[in-house]
Amino acid sequence: MTASIQKIWVIDQTDAKLTIKDFLQKKQGFSRRLLTAMKQDGGKFLINAEDSYITETLQVNDQLTVIFPEEASGSIEATEMDLAIMYEDEDHLVLNKPAGQACLPSMNDRQYSLANGIQAYYQSTGHPATVHIVTRLDKDTSGLVLIAKNRYVHALLSEAQKKNQIHRIYETIITGEMNPAAGIINAPIARKKTSIIEREVNWRDGKEAVTDYQTLSILSGASLLRVQLKTGRTHQIRVHFSYFGHPLLGDDLYGGKTEVISRQALHCAEIEWLHPFLNKRIKLNCELPLDMTACKEHLSVNQQ
Repeated sequence: MTASIQKIWVIDQTDAKLTIKDFLQKKQGFSRRLLTAMKQDGGKFLINAEDSYITETLQVNDQLTVIFPEEASGSIEATEMDLAIMYEDEDHLVLNKPAGQACLPSMNDRQYSLANGIQAYYQSTGHPATVHIVTRLDKDTSGLVLIAKNRYVHALLSEAQKKNQIHRIYETIITGEMNPAAGIINAPIARKKTSIIEREVNWRDGKEAVTDYQTLSILSGASLLRVQLKTGRTHQIRVHFSYFGHPLLGDDLYGGKTEVISRQALHCAEIEWLHPFLNKRIKLNCELPLDMTACKEHLSVNQQ
C-alpha cells in the first residue's frame, strides 16, 4: 500500500478562529484549484485526528492534518534509468541532468526524458505523486533541476519562481571576451516570428530579460563565465550572449562553433531556494560535466 502525502500544522493564537479553508488559502498558499481537487479526488481534512469539513473553525492548539489524494501519473511512462540524485527530502528532489536529455517527454521521445526516469523512481519507492519539474533546462543544457514531490509543493515553488526567489547560477563558455568582464545584460526577448524554437532580442515586442554575468577565466578565443538569471525567458543566456557577438560554444542554433564541444556549453551549477516548511535556505552545487571540463582544458592549453 502506498503512503499518502500529508501535511500537519498546529494552530497558534494568530490563526485561531479561521476556518480550515481560510487558513489553507490565506496562510499556507493553497489555491482554489487545489482545494477543489482535494474535494473531488478524495482528500481529507482532520482536526485532532477527526474528519472535518473545510468550513469548520480552528481553535488554539488544534492539530490540522491535510491528507492529499493520490495523484494520477497521466501519460508519463515509467522508464528505469540511473538518476544522479543531488538532494532529496519528502517535498523536494534535485537531480543533475545530463546534456542530451529532455526534461519532459516530446512527440519524438516518449520514454527517455528525465520525467520518465523520475516516474520509475517514484513507482519503485512507492511515492504516490506524478512528476512536477519546477526548474526545467533545455535538452542540451546540463546541471541541477529542482522537482517538487507533490502538487502542493509545486504550487508553492512555482509562486516562488515567479517572484525570482529560486536562484540558479550557470557556468558557460562563450566565444571571445566580454567587455566589461562583469556586468548586466538587459535586453527584451521574444519568439522569432519565423521559428517556433528560436528566440531573439526584440526591443519592441520582447519581454524583459535580465542576465548578470561575471568572467571566471579567459581562454583561447573564449571565456568561462558565471551567469545568474534575474528573469527566466526561454533560451535567455544563449540569446543574450549571441546578440552581443559572443555565442555559446557548441550552440549552432545561435551561431556558436561546434569544433570543440558539440552542444551549447551551458551548465546549471548552483541552485538555492527557501524550504517552504523548514524556513531555511537550501543551496546545492554541481561541478562542470566532463565535456565542458574537456572543452575548457583544451582551450586553456591552446592559450599557453
